[in-house]
Amino acid sequence: MELTPRLRLMNWLVHQGLTGLSENDLLRGFCERCRAGGMPLSRGLIFIDTLHPIFEGRGFRWNESETNESDIFEYGSTSSGDAGQSWRRSTFYHMLQNGHDEMAIDLADCATLDFSMINELAEKGHKHFVAFVHRFGEAGTIGEMDCFYSYWTTRQSEGFGEHHMAALRDLVPVLGLAVKSAAQVDIARTLGRVYLGRETAEQVMRGRISRGVTERIKAVLWYSDIRGSTAISERIGPDEIIPFLNDYAQASIDAIHDAGGEVLKLIGDGVLAMFTQQNMAVAKRAALRAEHRFRRNLNALNARRAGEGRPTTSAYVGLHVGEVFYGNIGSEDRLDFTVVGPAVNEVSRIASMCSSVDRELLTSQAFRDGLDAAGRNYLVSTGRFALRGISRAQDLYTLDPDVATDEVVAGKYERYLAS
Repeated sequence: MELTPRLRLMNWLVHQGLTGLSENDLLRGFCERCRAGGMPLSRGLIFIDTLHPIFEGRGFRWNESETNESDIFEYGSTSSGDAGQSWRRSTFYHMLQNGHDEMAIDLADCATLDFSMINELAEKGHKHFVAFVHRFGEAGTIGEMDCFYSYWTTRQSEGFGEHHMAALRDLVPVLGLAVKSAAQVDIARTLGRVYLGRETAEQVMRGRISRGVTERIKAVLWYSDIRGSTAISERIGPDEIIPFLNDYAQASIDAIHDAGGEVLKLIGDGVLAMFTQQNMAVAKRAALRAEHRFRRNLNALNARRAGEGRPTTSAYVGLHVGEVFYGNIGSEDRLDFTVVGPAVNEVSRIASMCSSVDRELLTSQAFRDGLDAAGRNYLVSTGRFALRGISRAQDLYTLDPDVATDEVVAGKYERYLAS
């Protein structure tokens, strides 16, 4: 690959890295331009560790011809199990262990090598393999993201040759820098969604981070709380507490997200969420849909946990509607993007009343009144109650018991929620 196309490719990588091209498109554009410049690439694979609660990292593939392989793959922990064994057999692990940055293998003579992937590549007609590990400095490391890994193959029997190797040595680090830039954006968005919530993260990523900047919105508020969690936590072993809390949090968060809600905060074993729509009746129906899905999730979860001999429980849900302030609240160096206002306090108090009236769902009158006639018919009064810390008593409503006991009513309710 001559100097001029090499420089053009470097410039393209820098430009696309600045504009935010995805990792997959960066790899494809890189490989296509390498081939157009005379480099006989037949396959390229890159991967980079990340900071994610589930995946250890993400990888990307390119092939000169169509294959059944996915262009993008994600991988879990490589510290144990089959993934760990495969990682320890990889060329990259060997390179890290021995302090190598580059490793070339003649695939025509690799039968004695015990590296994963190598024999498979040879069987597919690739003749020469070269792998690179580009390490990040301490200041450039985020979590496990401390290296950019890549390998490249050619079908030419003579291999890449020193001229092509020199081009790869120049170009791959620039590709790595562009991929790292894209991966860091992915990490920022992931951390935002995981710790702040979907819509809240988007607000922050769009630059709404100034202290005291809020907007006044009308929202349907959800507060749910695990039933008897303190007593259960005292009975089970310490190593079971977090899995217990995680299982029931997952059941509620999945239901809220599936119905279009936004989880704002996890408060111990409680979940604060909101549903917003221009038409508040639509938002209220979405909240009821989430509550219904939450119960189904709980049934499935409890069946699984009971089969495993692990403790089970249920949950209380309070639903309310009101005006709240949504935005940045806190000190100069520690902000929380959340909702505040009397309605937030009220919804938590409503949820706390569930145990007193022995109902798993309670809604305020304001929530019920905004529903259409069909929706109001499914909510029945439990009485008027004084809420702790709230100046005025409130009428509270729960789901008509017939929804749980009468199949016909249950079917009508499900069709109402789906409409």
